[in-house]
Amino acid sequence: MNLFTWLVELFNSTWSLPGGQTLLVREVVGNVFGLASALGGMRRKVWAWPVGIVGNVLLLTVFLGTILNPDHELPSLLGQAGRQVMFITVAIYGWVRWRQAASDGGQVTPRWAPWSARLGIVLVMVVGTVALTPLFRALGSWEPVWADAWTFVGSLMATYGMAKGWTEFWLIWIAVDVVGVPLLFSSGFYATGFMYVFYGAFTAIGFVVWVRAQANAKPRVDTIMPDPRPQSPEA
Repeated sequence: MNLFTWLVELFNSTWSLPGGQTLLVREVVGNVFGLASALGGMRRKVWAWPVGIVGNVLLLTVFLGTILNPDHELPSLLGQAGRQVMFITVAIYGWVRWRQAASDGGQVTPRWAPWSARLGIVLVMVVGTVALTPLFRALGSWEPVWADAWTFVGSLMATYGMAKGWTEFWLIWIAVDVVGVPLLFSSGFYATGFMYVFYGAFTAIGFVVWVRAQANAKPRVDTIMPDPRPQSPEA
């Protein structure tokens, strides 16, 4: 067996689960890369972006399902597949921004998004979900299709918010996970579903970490009152 054949077999290898279900090894590996990227993002490390891109490429091949491989047992989740392409695109933008901050001798400073941006995020998530649902349904995505569309649009907004350094991006991820976990389990993507459960707790921690980092980045106000007693002149 040559190296290429071995890599192809490894790429398509599966694990058997109770109930006759199978689990793609590359789905697990892709999510491990995603977790590593999330850990790097929480610590505001530039390497989080390229590591995430590797995971996105692997998961893209997973969620294309029967479109990429007619013998694939799991359905296609076009929203999940599309979000991997979106992740790669936005990750390049975030990679450039965070490298610029690193070249200046620091890290991206967490900050709250302006109210105009918050309103824009909410509108994009709602309108985008409504607009993409019939498109994903026509293309054959798994029901409920609106959940697939919600995870796609929410992931776009969360990744963009991370690139901008907005602390709220962690909260957007929580909103994505609440909808995404039931969708993934119902469609048979157990590895990603379990990883999303972990992400739900992880994103809450990440939000607290960024809030604290944001507070520490602000100038400290001196609260010590000056001594009112007259000072004797120096000799």
